Formats: sequence, structure tokens, C-alpha cells
Amino acid sequence: MNPPFAFLLLTSLSYSGIYLIRRYAEKCRLVDHPNERSSHAVPTPRGGGLAIVLLVLGTGLLSVMEVGFEKRLIYILGGAAIAGLGWSDDHHSLSPRLRFVVQAIVAGLSIWGLGYFKVVTIPLVGELSLGAIGIAITFLWIIGLTNAYNFMDGIDGLAGGVALSAGIGWMWLASNMNNSFAFWIAFAITAGSLGFLGHNWSPAKIFMGDVGSTFLGYSFAVLPLISSDQGGDALLLGTVLMWTIIMDAGVTFIQRLLRREKVFAAHRSHLYQRLVLSGYKHETVSSLYSVLTLLAGLLSFEWSQGHQIAAPLIFWGLPLIWIILSIHAARLRNAALKTKPLPSDS
Repeated sequence: MNPPFAFLLLTSLSYSGIYLIRRYAEKCRLVDHPNERSSHAVPTPRGGGLAIVLLVLGTGLLSVMEVGFEKRLIYILGGAAIAGLGWSDDHHSLSPRLRFVVQAIVAGLSIWGLGYFKVVTIPLVGELSLGAIGIAITFLWIIGLTNAYNFMDGIDGLAGGVALSAGIGWMWLASNMNNSFAFWIAFAITAGSLGFLGHNWSPAKIFMGDVGSTFLGYSFAVLPLISSDQGGDALLLGTVLMWTIIMDAGVTFIQRLLRREKVFAAHRSHLYQRLVLSGYKHETVSSLYSVLTLLAGLLSFEWSQGHQIAAPLIFWGLPLIWIILSIHAARLRNAALKTKPLPSDS
């Protein structure tokens, strides 16, 4: 199929499908009601990510039929299981234990079918052999990113925008690797996310829901395994493309753990949340995360092409950007606290 026509078709199907999902969600009262920790002020339907799931899995099935079933069917079965779990959770809140058990089974089957990270490349250092510990790292990577992406779906346009940019990045990488299956999966994610943003850009008319966010997290976790031979660059490329998600979710998790807070309880500690609370609009923060993800995609592509200038930019440049943003958010918060009027004694 002609790629430009296919992209237009998938984007249109995503946009139209999400309109139907909105009507379904409103009819079935599948709605997120705002509370003191919410970033939205009005009840909003959720579950729009289902359209992305259906388009990606449908495209994947067609691609598998073209290149042979092989082990790639594992991704489709795993993605369907993760999405089904998320769709159920969107309707009826599931216990964390059940979610973890299902995700653990999917992660285990993914490792069995797709392999695991045997070597990791560290920019400016070199390759590090992981041995059998690579199985544990891959397991934690799949479960961790699946949930981290879900945690980051908190403001209008962020999860969809990052998926759009990361999808473009994986399209570049898959083209360079001549991996048609990975290319079409990334292609469908990109088109589906663009159609979704037509409904989710601020002010959002529908949220992605767990069905979409966990599916995207799982997809971006296993794309490195699908795209390469589990060599040193696989984990590096996957990490760099998801660096905004990993940094925000990971740093926040560690900070809350050190403060002995309930790490899985709802909160407003993520960097994107602090930026919004400081006065930045949803679309500004989501655009920032999307651009930073696109930058990571460019650096990943340059690295895959053998351009060594990408190494210091990845190793030093991206963390420096994060430190600057964190300092900026902290200064805004401190300034807001200083200007906040003291409570009256009466």
C-alpha cells in the first residue's frame, strides 16, 4: 500500500473511531470525574486509546501475513492482552495484583518469543554483557515501561504527543534496519496517535484510558526486541526514545520512595504536573514533551547511523535538559509559595 495514502487512511480511521468511542463512553458513563488531584475540571469520557490499539493490531496482523508469522505474532497477542486488561480496568477498577499478574505473564511470554537484552551499549563507555541477568532486566523493562506510560497519561495531549513523536522515531530506525514489521507497527502508532490528538488536544474531549496508555507502553517496550537482534543498541535505542517518560516517572518514583510516600497512590509530583501547576498550559507542556521525544528520535537515528557526535548529546545533553527543566519548575514553585498570602488569624 502507498505509505502516504495508508497514513491518511489510518489517521482518518483513528479520528472517526474515537468519535464513536466517545459516544459509547458517554452512553455507558465511562467517564473520568475530576477530583483534587486531577488536571481536568469537567467530567471527560475515557477509553479513546482503543482506536489506536485496533489500528496497530490490525496493521500488525496484515504485516505478519506479509512477512510470515514467526515470533512476531507474540507482539500482537501480548499487545491484545495488555489492551484487554486496560479496557477492563477502564470499565471496572481492577486490583493492582491482578494487573501485575497479567502483565508478568505477558512479559514472560514476550521474552520467550522475542528474546531478551543480552548486551547493553552505554554511550562513551561501550558495550556491557548482561548474561542471564538480561532476562530480569528485560522483564522489568517491559512491566516498568508499560506502567510508566500509564502514569504519564495525566494531561491533555501528553501521551498521544509522545506516542506520535516516538512513532516517527521508530519509523526512522526501522527503515534504517530494513525491518518492515517494526516499521508498520510504528507507522500505525504514529497515524493512530495523530487521529487521537484531534480529540485529545487541550481542551480534551476524551482521554486515552488505560487501554491505550498501557498498550503504548508495552509496544514501545518490545519494539527494541522486534527491531534488532537484541544487540547492544536495542536497549539503548528504546531507552533514548522513551527518555521523557522514563526520566519523569523514574525520578518521581525514586523521590517519593526516599520520602517514604505511598509510591502507587495518586499524586502531583511528576515534572509535567509541576509545570502545569506553575501556570503552563497543557498544550505547552505536551508540546515540550513531544519535541523532546522527537529530538531523542533524531539522536537515536544518528547513533544507529554510526555518528559518534550523538553519544555525548545522549549521555550528557538529554540529562542536562532534564536538570534545567527540574530547576525551573522548582523555582516557579518557590516563587509561588513566596507570593501566596498567609492565612488569616481570624
